[in-house]
Amino acid sequence: MYEQFFGFREKPFSLTPDTEYYYRYSGHQEAVDVLRVALRNGEGFVRVIGEVGTGKTLLCRQMLKVLQADCETVYLPNPLLTPKELYQAIVSELKLTLSDTATVQQLNQDILQELIRLRDRNRPLVILIDEAQAMPFKTLEALRLLSNLETEKEKLLHIFFFAQPEFEQRLEKHELRQLRQRITFSYALSAMTQAEVQGYLEHRLKTAGYVGTAIFQDAATRLLYAASSGVPRIINLLAHKALLAAYGKGRSDVDASLMEAAVADTVGDARSGSTSAPWASLQRVFLECGLILLVALVTVLVLRGYR
Repeated sequence: MYEQFFGFREKPFSLTPDTEYYYRYSGHQEAVDVLRVALRNGEGFVRVIGEVGTGKTLLCRQMLKVLQADCETVYLPNPLLTPKELYQAIVSELKLTLSDTATVQQLNQDILQELIRLRDRNRPLVILIDEAQAMPFKTLEALRLLSNLETEKEKLLHIFFFAQPEFEQRLEKHELRQLRQRITFSYALSAMTQAEVQGYLEHRLKTAGYVGTAIFQDAATRLLYAASSGVPRIINLLAHKALLAAYGKGRSDVDASLMEAAVADTVGDARSGSTSAPWASLQRVFLECGLILLVALVTVLVLRGYR
């Protein structure tokens, strides 16, 4: 659409998680450091918590790339599994022979034998679970039981949870108290600062093949930051729409007016990203002001009717 106009190889602000576009802003880099330290210290369970749109899936996939040189990895993007389906998914990811008739106990034994082989090769197994807040209680408990596969001196299995804040509430449930006690490392993803938003835009444009002067004017970037609260998914959405608006007008840059058009075209829930976003409070203010004006207008009309 606008790729050729701007000289992009592809759309720079796609909502699809793509590790080629991974940007090492402070929140994500600190999360990577925490995960690496936890793995180095032999911790069994680690959780990374982040609001919707903060890039948990992208971070999860980036960790897969980072870990593959030294670890065996299993990626579970769909947590809606029964305990048996969980074990089957792990066996499948490890490329072990998977029998349709295998029991949970047999699957457990297959995983244990593979863990021992991996230990002999000095390649710990790391299971990365995306959207962990949706995993059923029984499956979480099955995961905890699987973590009991360890030697007297070391853990053979490491589990990284990537989840929305609701996961914290689920862990408070009595049924998961043993799992809660085993999660020793935790990190809460933060949004980007305004300076990081500027770097993020430049990084994605460059990765998409752009060569030239800055496309987003400073005023547009400030507005983008205010409207998105630094949430990556919302930044991508608004930046994409602003580029569309610029393309439609034959503009080679994005100013504040074009960014305002992108924000105005975005549904309130999508652009707020979270309840803490400034747009949510601004919308309430506009609504309250409108109601006050409406009441005042009705009052004036009523009073005039009595004259």
